[in-house]
Amino acid sequence: MMDRYQTKIAVEEFLFHEADLLDNWKLPEWASLYTDDARYEVASLSADDPWTADAAESIFLIADDRTELALRAGRLMKKNAHCEYPHSRTRHMVSNVRVVEGAQGVEARANFVTYRTKSGKTSRYMGEARYELRRDGSSFKIRRKRCALDLDTLNDQGRLTIIL
Repeated sequence: MMDRYQTKIAVEEFLFHEADLLDNWKLPEWASLYTDDARYEVASLSADDPWTADAAESIFLIADDRTELALRAGRLMKKNAHCEYPHSRTRHMVSNVRVVEGAQGVEARANFVTYRTKSGKTSRYMGEARYELRRDGSSFKIRRKRCALDLDTLNDQGRLTIIL
């Protein structure tokens, strides 16, 4: 069993690894970071409380289970995904990681900024991500990831075709 400091370092390394996979367009490998019962969600910008909103009853920008997440990753890798071919250049910044270890696994919160450059335009997506992580050997699997964007509109960003 890791002590609190070791757990925090391991979670940070895992989140940095996730960001690296996304920045290098290794989306199938990224999707493999998720458990079979996982959820990946990006709350609506208009959600009163993005952390308690129910994706089954509210509009979400993304509300994928593990199967949908793998399909999304696969679609974005194809040349016929014209909105992302050639791929955007992205850079995922992860900071202010907070970790709480519980009986079911590890809960983590992190601030993020994702930069995306495509067709001469650079967009920024910033917000907070909350994770439910399950131990998987010496690393983790993501059971749930929910992102809340700190934006009031996506007008300047255009489409949200990248993964946060």
